[in-house]
Amino acid sequence: MSMSCQELASRIERMQPNAEPRDVARLCLLLSNCVENIGELDDDNLLTEAWKEMGLRLQAATDQHAAMTDELDELANSDPRKFSPEQIWVLIRAIKVQSQILQMYVGQPMIDV
Repeated sequence: MSMSCQELASRIERMQPNAEPRDVARLCLLLSNCVENIGELDDDNLLTEAWKEMGLRLQAATDQHAAMTDELDELANSDPRKFSPEQIWVLIRAIKVQSQILQMYVGQPMIDV
């Protein structure tokens, strides 16, 4: 039997009673994308484990995104016609970080950059 989004949201709300509705919806999406079969989340231990794993992945992606934002802000102040190879790599890494975050939300494999 497969768990519905409503059931997963209800379980998340019990685990995190003060969560805003948009946060519950976001967690439903992220958690359902991190398992092969959403029915796995019926098990409290598996739900807790998936929650922790997704939290770590999201925190790592958020940290990388923040670092990339700083580097991209610095790049924005320079002349793109004079970009060094290192500056080009900054752009490539930024694309990869964005694809990692997008992959978590859409549940598709990451593009390999």
